Amino acid sequence: MAYIDFNAAFAGATSVSSEALPAAERPLSAQFSPLEWTTIALARRDSLSSLQEPGRLSRALGSLFGLGTTSRLADPRLEALRRFAVHAWHRGYTLPVSEIKAFIAAGFSGDQLETILASTAQAQSQVQRRRFAA
Repeated sequence: MAYIDFNAAFAGATSVSSEALPAAERPLSAQFSPLEWTTIALARRDSLSSLQEPGRLSRALGSLFGLGTTSRLADPRLEALRRFAVHAWHRGYTLPVSEIKAFIAAGFSGDQLETILASTAQAQSQVQRRRFAA
């Protein structure tokens, strides 16, 4: 039986490697680095209130009694990912448009957006199945 690699057969001389393209024209991948997946997983424990700036009274009481606030991530790209993931864990597919825009502006793609939403929905459905089975 013969095998034909159709991907290589039609590649021809016109194919250009993605490294040769400028950064703005490179195809975006739905893949995340291990650090980004860790950020997404840790965002599950964060509440929606962790996305708000603490007020003056909250900061004063926190410093007086030693209560810390949820710290933001130092990397703005990871912070945008964390904020988006917190919304995805708590709200599912009903996300604020401002967070979607911030996520895309941080350099993430629409495919990555869909990957986060699908993975969080799948994880939540597995938890529901376990609760129902018990």
